[in-house]
Amino acid sequence: MLTDQTLRDLAATARHLRVEILKMLNTARSGHTGGSLSAIDVMTVLYFHSMRHDPSNPSWEDRDRFVLSKGHAAPALYACLAEAGYFSRDDLKTLRRLGSHLQGHPDMNKTPGVEVCTGSLGQGISQAVGLALAARLEQRSTRVYTLLGDGELQEGQVWEAAMAAAHFGLDNLCAIIDANALQIDGEVAKVMNVAPIGPKFLAFNWHVLEVDGHDIQAICRALDDAEKTPGRPTLIIARTVKGKGVPFFEHKASYHGVPPSDEELGQALEHLGHS
Repeated sequence: MLTDQTLRDLAATARHLRVEILKMLNTARSGHTGGSLSAIDVMTVLYFHSMRHDPSNPSWEDRDRFVLSKGHAAPALYACLAEAGYFSRDDLKTLRRLGSHLQGHPDMNKTPGVEVCTGSLGQGISQAVGLALAARLEQRSTRVYTLLGDGELQEGQVWEAAMAAAHFGLDNLCAIIDANALQIDGEVAKVMNVAPIGPKFLAFNWHVLEVDGHDIQAICRALDDAEKTPGRPTLIIARTVKGKGVPFFEHKASYHGVPPSDEELGQALEHLGHS
């Protein structure tokens, strides 16, 4: 049940995870700030409200699966996994270090809770389609979620996967677009316009929803709607702000792959109310 207290708890968790992401990136002196912050509200709802998973048993066969198709936002995924209990929070300090299980992109062979290796854009949704089809063939109630960037929609493989998901009627699949309108080279609309996203997926026979990707309640309701929609996969277009939560990072492509400096980290943590 979605109560006011649940919404407050999820918002507090998302704020805490923003702190963990920024500290992680600053320590590593490397990594992706903007896209991790834009995606964290959606991922918070998934990991701490919507998905069925068991950190004490990452291989539980009936768990829901999450595929981070925009693999460069790995700090957001690692923050969620550590907070959920898949591994120690202290491990976050080892991001991108030699020998660490927390590499620059998710690695299923090293990190507990990571379902598949991702990083090459466009491939995650294809793997999610395969996982969803396998779950249905095995008659499991597993749901599969995948998060893509809007710039990632420029990859042709995305559309092959979208066509396959609709062909097989994968109503256990929910794809979410982190639509922050920016990619490393600038505005998505200027690099290669992917709009209109909704009508394109509708034409592929997907169920399409659009929400404010930082509105916790709206995200919860959209995910519930997706779960109740039979016969076809669901796409949720989450309108987000790159760098969300720290004003001097917001709406800036320049922070796509740049970590916060020591000074920026201090200012960001102060803004987030972290002493």
